[in-house]
Amino acid sequence: MYVNKFSSKLLDNAVNEFAKLPGIGRKTALRLVLYLLRQDVEQVNMFGEAIIKLRNEVKHCKQCNNISDNDICEICSKPSRDHSLICVVESIKDVIAIENTNQYNGIYHVLGGIISPMDGIGPNDLKIDLLEQNVAKGDVKELIFALSTTMEGDTTNFFLYKKLNKYNVVMSTIARGVSIGDELEYTDELTLGRSIVNRTPFESSI
Repeated sequence: MYVNKFSSKLLDNAVNEFAKLPGIGRKTALRLVLYLLRQDVEQVNMFGEAIIKLRNEVKHCKQCNNISDNDICEICSKPSRDHSLICVVESIKDVIAIENTNQYNGIYHVLGGIISPMDGIGPNDLKIDLLEQNVAKGDVKELIFALSTTMEGDTTNFFLYKKLNKYNVVMSTIARGVSIGDELEYTDELTLGRSIVNRTPFESSI
């Protein structure tokens, strides 16, 4: 059983909460909490309010499922984006990674995960129906599958291909400049950008 070694229960509680974050151990949590204690009260209040406001007010775009301040995200609402081109990704982290390449001008669809039976994640747990609804409208010309090049990513790609193949839309996948087993968020911008520009028809990858 964990025993509080701090002189303050408030400090202990704060460290416990920070230690719940992924990749944050108790030593790192303590360092972060002590850093905050050295800051002005106003700065710490702004930090706390930003987190609380994020959790309470953040939305998911009704068109692409991306994180947004409004019902429709900034990317989907821009007339300058090519709305006939949808890049299908696993999470918001992948949207950020692709946007940083400055090589893509279409819109996105965030699935919210990938099919992974080992983790209990099936097609019904993802935002696939929303993607199909957008494709069924007839305005989409191409879908780019930009999922991680893992077994789970490939399984999800194939499921989407089989489900959406009945629609008159081109389906492609990012070029294998991204190594097998790589997550998009850890791929350098140049490689990721080229993998999108040099995408290949999905049929060729089957």
